[in-house]
Amino acid sequence: MVGRVADEVILSADERSFLEAQIRRHKAPRSLSDRCRMILLCAEGLQSKEVGARLGVHEHTVGKWRRRFVKDRIEGLTDEYRPGRPRTVSDAQ
Repeated sequence: MVGRVADEVILSADERSFLEAQIRRHKAPRSLSDRCRMILLCAEGLQSKEVGARLGVHEHTVGKWRRRFVKDRIEGLTDEYRPGRPRTVSDAQ
């Protein structure tokens, strides 16, 4: 029995340099650098299960970020807006 075929990740030179730069940045959020690592490993042709084992995350997490990257490219790696209670402190404050 064959499972689903993962979306193929093909990176442009600009995308690859951006992802590698985010991994090297000390001030980049950990979540973003982890996602960048996932995408770089997916671009090498590894399956989600292999990427997850290397990075210590579940294969479904890798699949989620792979799909979002293929759909929205770099912008897909950022956190989406979450509904909930409105903020009480603005950025200006």
